[in-house]
Amino acid sequence: KRLHWCVTQPTSARHGAESHRELREGHGGKLLGLPGNASCTAWKAPAALATDFVPEQETDFAGVTSVAAAVSPLRAVAIAAGTAAAASAARRRRATRRQARRALGKVGLRYKSLCKEEDAPDSMRRRFEEVCAEAQEQICKAIEDLDGGATFCRDPYTRETGGGGIGRVLTDGNVFEKAGVNLSVVYGEMPQEALAAATERGVDRVGTKLAPGEKVPFFACGLSSVMHPKNPFCPTMHFNYRYFETETGVWWFGGGTDITPSYLDEDDMKHFHGTYKETCDQFNAEWYPNFKAWADRYFYIKHRGETRGLGGIFFDDFNSESPEEHLKFSKTCLEAVTKAYIPVLEKNMNKEFTQEQKDWQQLRRGRYVEFNLVYDRGTIFGLKMLPTGAGRIESILMSLPETARWQYCHEPEEGSPEAKIMEAYKKPREWV
Repeated sequence: KRLHWCVTQPTSARHGAESHRELREGHGGKLLGLPGNASCTAWKAPAALATDFVPEQETDFAGVTSVAAAVSPLRAVAIAAGTAAAASAARRRRATRRQARRALGKVGLRYKSLCKEEDAPDSMRRRFEEVCAEAQEQICKAIEDLDGGATFCRDPYTRETGGGGIGRVLTDGNVFEKAGVNLSVVYGEMPQEALAAATERGVDRVGTKLAPGEKVPFFACGLSSVMHPKNPFCPTMHFNYRYFETETGVWWFGGGTDITPSYLDEDDMKHFHGTYKETCDQFNAEWYPNFKAWADRYFYIKHRGETRGLGGIFFDDFNSESPEEHLKFSKTCLEAVTKAYIPVLEKNMNKEFTQEQKDWQQLRRGRYVEFNLVYDRGTIFGLKMLPTGAGRIESILMSLPETARWQYCHEPEEGSPEAKIMEAYKKPREWV
């Protein structure tokens, strides 16, 4: 599309700034500028100055100085400055798109950044999105290879408020009843009740006192997954890694990976927890014990007096280090997902099982549903964001299994494998 501009004699940046101030004061506070699809009359400049200007091509300004002289010096300076600023903004937008495409090119698929164009290529928003997009592809590929039967669908969507997501769900595979890995980019305004669900610290997390009913403009990006295998000896696994920013300048990271077996295999738990201990120890030796204890507290079903599963790591409101260090930690945790989980699946996915063992798995799935719908902050946050247009119900409820069971007053038989794992649910243990 050709842009119509006025051309005039060059001027210094200092004079341009001064002229802009004078012009602003002399025209009721309005700076004269020219949108790309406007004619010269939009800003009341002499039509004789109009010429066609194609960005990124050289233009011959010879012979126009005498025409430019017909315009007042202040107006000519403002025109030139406005032209340069608009061209510079266009170049920045094109550079942002190019750099974002290059950064996400390694994902190797049809991914297009869901961040807004004004988000700089090197912003934490785009860089965290890049980490999530790459991890989504790698994890989905590893799970498809393991399952050998079903593949993940790809469900892209956008939001009117900005952002969007990529839903990836696999159903009725050889190994998995259901597995989902969802990427989400959200721009919006959080009601205070949603903010209370988004972070453990609640409404004071924004760093300023909010008036009653005041909403908080925010950005969030995250990758979330739940995988429900068919075999009762294969545990369910969940992870979520996220990044939040508010317009008040506050930022934080959150996330974690946890495992929910129906039957206890101590070697499997040592492997899973050991993988995440090694991951945390690369950054800080105190993080694994702290995050493991946090997971045991967070995934507690209060009305049952037991945990949802056998934990892992969990952290929130995390900004004690530099943003770079937090980004690196989240990336390393995402890379550890398949290392921690796939060996456990490979060991157990072909084991034979009885209908009674399948029924027990379904009872434990019922506990999973109870926790997610009653206590899980991510689910609560998503549901509270629905009225704002920033929530999406299919993504919010993706974590739920396709089948579950409730049985009145069920108690496992004393001394049974089911009773053994119940002890671990009721009293969390150290695995490494």
